[in-house]
Amino acid sequence: MKISSAYIHIPFCQQICHYCDFVKFFYDEKAADQYLEALEIEMDGYVPGAKQVMKTIYVGGGTPTVLTAAQLEKLLKMIDGHFDIDKCEEYTFEANPGDLDQEKADLLAKYGVNRISLGVQTFDNTLLEELGRVHKEEDVYLNIDRLRHAGIDNISIDLMYGLPNQSVELFEESVDKALELNLPHYSSYSLQIEPKTVFHQRYKKGELSKPPEEDEVEMYHLLQKKLREEGIYHYEISNFSRPGYESEHNLTYWDNAYYYGIGAGAHGYLPGKRTINIRPLPAYLKKVFEDGKPVLHEEPVELKEMMEEEMFLGLRKMEGVSRARFKEKYDKDPDEVFGGAVDTLIDRGLLEEDGGYIKLTEQGKLFGNDVFASFLID
Repeated sequence: MKISSAYIHIPFCQQICHYCDFVKFFYDEKAADQYLEALEIEMDGYVPGAKQVMKTIYVGGGTPTVLTAAQLEKLLKMIDGHFDIDKCEEYTFEANPGDLDQEKADLLAKYGVNRISLGVQTFDNTLLEELGRVHKEEDVYLNIDRLRHAGIDNISIDLMYGLPNQSVELFEESVDKALELNLPHYSSYSLQIEPKTVFHQRYKKGELSKPPEEDEVEMYHLLQKKLREEGIYHYEISNFSRPGYESEHNLTYWDNAYYYGIGAGAHGYLPGKRTINIRPLPAYLKKVFEDGKPVLHEEPVELKEMMEEEMFLGLRKMEGVSRARFKEKYDKDPDEVFGGAVDTLIDRGLLEEDGGYIKLTEQGKLFGNDVFASFLID
């Protein structure tokens, strides 16, 4: 299995959202210039010679489009210099509404970017302010118009549910507005209150609360129903698309395939190991400029871990885990590896089997972590 995907992390943001625990720093032009230099050195370590053919490239953050137009073009040229963009099936950039002027949208298209993941989160301006977002509802429409004008139609938007002060009705309004955009892909996530975030500090002080669990469940079911009615199918726990517009890069993760992780705090999966890069920006820069190798930790991935991860990740997909594919990769059937775990979870109504695929039931989707824990090998 060759490495055919790359994740590239741009950690800068105009403002730090109150819920975000990704590796991110306030944008500073000088720091961004240094970071791009370091990023190229790290890329050289992975792709030292001729351009490498990639199936997917994903540039995430942070907010990649917070870079100036000149910095963005430098980044795009750098990626083009290491990877064969012409043969790349899916080339995604994350963007935030409000960061994309027409010049940046045109630059992305010029250098072969063919998919945008737009961090909308909600169409309610009051909730956006409470999340610490800097954009407004109207910025979403403006940025989508700019992307389409540039010739990029493969646009995905993120929506969040379970937000403080978010009712089922407010979430439904956001879903309806999202569907009016007639996009090919939608992602939706429940708010998780993560350590070292503004929301976590407020939560500990009793100043923040999430909607009741039954409301979150209703939001999730409402989302599934409304998208299904529009011909947008649910292909992964948090992701929905029109046929042919599934996120190929994210399927790399869920199919337990190899990928480069490039940039501060980036995670990679290489043959026999998973890698985690240094997170703090000064430490990342220092290590790259010293020896070009900013890896903080390498974790060997033995056969046991590979089989566990095949189940954890594969069960996130609605089609589930293929028994035939599992046996082809590991020369064993899941039942040989995990004993009676599959049958037990089927009896509990959390898994089902259909056409040689083991997959989550509707109930199982709500208790995914319990299911995944059943596939830890002692």
